[in-house]
Amino acid sequence: MSTTGIDAFDKTVYVTNEWLQELMAEFNFSHRRQAYQALRATLHNLRDRLLANEAVHLGAQLPMLIRGFYYEGWDPSRTPDKSIDKPAFIDNVSDAMAGAPEGDYPEDIVRAVFKLLANRIGEGEIKQIKQVLPPDLKALWPPAQ
Repeated sequence: MSTTGIDAFDKTVYVTNEWLQELMAEFNFSHRRQAYQALRATLHNLRDRLLANEAVHLGAQLPMLIRGFYYEGWDPSRTPDKSIDKPAFIDNVSDAMAGAPEGDYPEDIVRAVFKLLANRIGEGEIKQIKQVLPPDLKALWPPAQ
């Protein structure tokens, strides 16, 4: 059954819900909003740490709805923000998760989102992303399979 009457919109809502459900199961979130907050915060920090061309390549791999909030507020002229090291990355996600019960474990949240991305994005793209990240951020990704 169509929700919006536009196939592309219905499909992106469906796929986005799949991503959120996978993240909920991985991290044991009890609410979809928590999974959304985690995904959004982690994607924004990752986007801002990447070179602009890598951020765009990643964005192209995301479902349309996720791509929309991925690009929200982005200023490509300010990337890569090399001040976003592992502690800053984790702190930024923690700040964005404020009010969420699972927000006490921001490094685990980042690892869960990176695992989701590794499961859903092409292996070549993940490899390119990891190549431009500093070792401390690269270590948060699951091992290549």
